[in-house]
Amino acid sequence: MTLTASRQDASASAAQAASGSSFYAGMKVLPKPEREAMFAVYGFCRIVDDIADDQTLPIPDQRVALDAWRADIEALYAGGDPGQAAMLSDAVSRYGLDKADFLAVIDGMQMDLEGIVRPDLETLYLYCDRVAVAVGRLSVKVFGMPDAPGEALAHHLGRALQLTNVLRDLDEDADIGRLYLPDELLTEAEIAARDPHEAINAQGVDAVCRQLAETAQGHYREANRILTARPPGRLAAPRLMEAAYAGLLRQMQARGWAPPRTRVKVKKAALIWLLLTQGLFG
Repeated sequence: MTLTASRQDASASAAQAASGSSFYAGMKVLPKPEREAMFAVYGFCRIVDDIADDQTLPIPDQRVALDAWRADIEALYAGGDPGQAAMLSDAVSRYGLDKADFLAVIDGMQMDLEGIVRPDLETLYLYCDRVAVAVGRLSVKVFGMPDAPGEALAHHLGRALQLTNVLRDLDEDADIGRLYLPDELLTEAEIAARDPHEAINAQGVDAVCRQLAETAQGHYREANRILTARPPGRLAAPRLMEAAYAGLLRQMQARGWAPPRTRVKVKKAALIWLLLTQGLFG
């Protein structure tokens, strides 16, 4: 197989992996070069996330799979055989993406794999920075944003989106033994349980979630402020995700987090409506 054919196969695999992401509609509004780069980035994220979440594999095998990705990322940047990281090679060379950000994402997945149960706030924010803000830093380079507003947007929007995911996925995470609600807020609410299901069904969990939601809303406001200033770059995708997920969080705040909970979703039709009604093609 030629190198060109190998890269084409890797690109197709990246697009397929990204297609299952809620960010897919946001990526589709991008011009082809940026779109393909984002497919590669989000395809990578989806693949390593699936490794960490695969309950059918023994944990040692999952560690080996993540370590293999680390080795392939290192090889990609060293000019060696990138293996499965070939899907990223064009995006890395075209947009100057940082190796440290890819490795940070893998480190975040490693945190998931080793188990996260009522982390302190510092650890929760480290997790958010690895699995979301690092992805944001990769993304804003593809979008062509200048460093200062790009890094600020990655920080605020990344944290906002990940905290929204935490609040949306309480029950699903508990089913696989994870509890991302921070220890400080749980302790303040007099919730002592470490068992995820017990904790998220305790009296007072709604107040904990509302505090975390306010933190997320603060990050959405900062992200919106940056986007409203219209810095240079392709802003349609981050504007779409900010609008869609801030709206999702408002839905959850209106419903509350007292059990029983109904999981809210960002629907494809809602994303298309935002594209049409809010002028998110600019």
